[in-house]
Amino acid sequence: MTLPSVTPAKPAATAWVLALTSIASFMVALDALVVTTALTTIRLDLGASMEALEWTVNAYGLSFAGLLLTGAALGDRFGRRRMFATGLALFIVASAVCALSNSVGWLIAARALQGVGAALVMPIAMALLSAAFPREQRAKALGVFGSITGLALIAGPVVGGAIAHGFAWQWIFWINLPIGLVALPLVYSRLEESRGADAELDGLGLVLVTGAAFALVWGLMHANSAGWASAKVAGALILGVVLTAIFVGYQRRSLAPLLPIRLFASIGFAAGNVAGFALYSSMYGVVFFLPQFLQTVQGNDPLGVGLRLLPWTATLFVFAPVGGALVNRLGERPLVVGGLLLQAIGFAWIALRASPAMPYIEIVAPLIVAGAGVSMAMPAAQNAVVSSVTPAEIGKASGVFNMLRYFGGAFGVAVMGAAFAAAGSFATPGTFAAGFIPAIGVAATLSLIGAMAGSWLPSRDSKSTGPVSARV
Repeated sequence: MTLPSVTPAKPAATAWVLALTSIASFMVALDALVVTTALTTIRLDLGASMEALEWTVNAYGLSFAGLLLTGAALGDRFGRRRMFATGLALFIVASAVCALSNSVGWLIAARALQGVGAALVMPIAMALLSAAFPREQRAKALGVFGSITGLALIAGPVVGGAIAHGFAWQWIFWINLPIGLVALPLVYSRLEESRGADAELDGLGLVLVTGAAFALVWGLMHANSAGWASAKVAGALILGVVLTAIFVGYQRRSLAPLLPIRLFASIGFAAGNVAGFALYSSMYGVVFFLPQFLQTVQGNDPLGVGLRLLPWTATLFVFAPVGGALVNRLGERPLVVGGLLLQAIGFAWIALRASPAMPYIEIVAPLIVAGAGVSMAMPAAQNAVVSSVTPAEIGKASGVFNMLRYFGGAFGVAVMGAAFAAAGSFATPGTFAAGFIPAIGVAATLSLIGAMAGSWLPSRDSKSTGPVSARV
């Protein structure tokens, strides 16, 4: 068996790793939501139906979340730099196809292909980053990486709306090409190759986990439009749960598992993933609803919305690296618990004050509080997960974390959408606000659940000397 390449890189090399993985992650995260504020323009230009518009958003997330573990496994088996570059190249090509699409069918197919490329880029980016930085510097690097990724997620709707307003909607996708074409040769010239354990690819495991992921994400994404009790939604969710159970049973018996179930014996791995799921469920849901509140209820244009989100986005960008640096001093538990409590307070504060007549100044403070909270919790949860496994299994750990992250996003939008639909509608600013308030209340509740999960993380003083996979 070939030993994995995990020797920490020199400072100049690690700077390139951080820069290139962050740039790629920014593009991938931006495209998760960049089309949302350009949908009206796309509908008029391509003659798309409402269902087709939903698929232009959902096709990306469906292939992205469903193939994340597969992407991590391919990186471990064939080389992380090689597969990272492959995913980036595929993402660039798919972006060009999106821009050239003259029908909504082609656009949906190209968006799904973008998701495949993103499923290679995102988990391998975290694996490259974690393998390049020594343990004592890893949390700070993940803080920078997380802040840039988080900024892209929040900026996506604003960037899409601004481009669609001032240019043709196709430029939403064309902007990926110059960035990607500059980054791609640098990946080969500046990054060192690394890989996980030299084992055969678990084909059956890939089929089971991919099928489970697709079924669960598809069910969540269609729950609000078709109804949670509809046969196709219930069938998809049940199928996803059954395939997940089969996958877990198979992995327990496999000699070379795609996902070693023993990893979940680590409190840090299990609690970090649950906390991350809740964190991103809450954050993605608010990213989806808050810009619409600022536009539909308060009458701002996309640029105005972007400026009004700055107390949240700028806080995330500035303080996530600080949160990452504090992990080495305080440990992950206080940052995850404290950060998610602050996020819960910020979102509950907004829910209590939201109304059509509310002055914008009244949500500045809660946006700052919520941004400070996620800035602390995000790098700490990531670090808890990747630090609880051996270097050879960092790719698998980052794949699990990212898959649950995007599952969390789909889940958060779905459950907050259900809360919105039960109490409000898009008919008037007042009815939108009536639905927005309980939706943001759900976001606060999800944050509290994440804080409870974070309380199970080991304290800094009680951590054992090695990762669980080295001891089992």
